[in-house]
Amino acid sequence: MDLRKIKKLIDLLEESNLAEIEIKEGEESVRLARVPKGSLMAAPAPIIQHVAAPAAPAMPMSSPVQAATGGSPKPASPDLPAGHVVRAPMVGTFYTSPAPDKPAFVSVGQAVKAGDTLGIIEAMKMFNPIEADVSGTVLAIQCDSGQPVEFDQPLFVIG
Repeated sequence: MDLRKIKKLIDLLEESNLAEIEIKEGEESVRLARVPKGSLMAAPAPIIQHVAAPAAPAMPMSSPVQAATGGSPKPASPDLPAGHVVRAPMVGTFYTSPAPDKPAFVSVGQAVKAGDTLGIIEAMKMFNPIEADVSGTVLAIQCDSGQPVEFDQPLFVIG
């Protein structure tokens, strides 16, 4: 894996609120983790020889989002119109069109079908299409073209 890709990963990690990221390309893999600013590395806990009280039972997670975030998906923010929210599946740079001189994939008020491309997210020089998972009308576009997006950030509302 070349040094430029690793630098890009470091930049993505710094720009996001992720604590760590791991990427595998063939036989090569890179794992980056960071310690939040202002915190200290914890020393390993000492081994205690006596029997401790049982710990609280773990909460079962019913979905990958719950397992990854430690809870339920974020509720729609109050400024979002009612409808189906299409969220960013990854961290990257959001674009509304395939090229700067091309028209946007969709606009507010436009009818879309499930599977239609709404926008793209660039991550590590890969352009990933964001597709509508329901049919309806685009009620809102929540991000400007060229802006960085976080995982699970609302991008579109379809009604």
